[in-house]
Amino acid sequence: MAEKTINKRALKTLIKIAITIWSIYYVWSHIDSSRLIETLQVVNIWWLLGAFISFNLSKISSAIRLNYYFRAIDISLDEWSNLKLYYLGMYYNLFLPGGIGGDGYKAYLLEKRYQVGYKRLISSLLLDRISGMVALLLLGGVLFFPSSFAHIDIFDKLSPLIALGILLVLPLYYILTRKFFGYFMSIFYPTTIYAFVVQLLQIVSAISIVLSLPIESIYMVEYLLLFLISSIVAILPISIGGVGVRELTFLYGFTIIGADTTTAVTFSLLFFIITAISSLIGAFVKVE
Repeated sequence: MAEKTINKRALKTLIKIAITIWSIYYVWSHIDSSRLIETLQVVNIWWLLGAFISFNLSKISSAIRLNYYFRAIDISLDEWSNLKLYYLGMYYNLFLPGGIGGDGYKAYLLEKRYQVGYKRLISSLLLDRISGMVALLLLGGVLFFPSSFAHIDIFDKLSPLIALGILLVLPLYYILTRKFFGYFMSIFYPTTIYAFVVQLLQIVSAISIVLSLPIESIYMVEYLLLFLISSIVAILPISIGGVGVRELTFLYGFTIIGADTTTAVTFSLLFFIITAISSLIGAFVKVE
């Protein structure tokens, strides 16, 4: 049984690696790679620094939100220890292809120390992810309407559904939490607020990256919308740290609206670099 489990994990890892490699190859073969390199050489470093700071502020906010869930299941973790554990999880999520993953490793360490039960731990980590997804969906829905995508026939027909989704996503999230995660209801409002703070700080980071590029920002809304969509796609366990699939999202998105795909992929690459550098901090973190 153990051997079958190991083989299954190895197969999943190989599939993730294959999808990541294929995605990178496909994107690279459909853009002007020499212009991408030239663009990287002239980006505004100060705007990139602002993007890095905003991104890490979003992660600090995300760690604070997660600690609300931990306290709800009787895990007394001070904010500094929680933040170190959060960055360690980021490192595992991004740099380890398969295996336990960041959330699984956090659950292992916390169960070993507090013995609150894996079911409650996994529930807290799952609901934390769901709260972030809710904020992503709502903000993405709002950004859809002023974007160029709203004027494309196939997407225009989806406008009523997207509008309905904007209205229903928070009430449905409330009902879901109340029905299946009742012991987290006492922290529903602060964690939901933090979920939006996290995503808004990520949007600030994305704006800073766009402003760092040597382009006119006429597609700012499109960049932000695709950024949110790519964040959702990157969560799916189909690649290594979301590498490749984020770039595919920007490639296809900007192809659809007839805009510059090379600069769009450059944006995605810069965001990955910021994410990777930030996650690398976790490699130097010592969790007691």
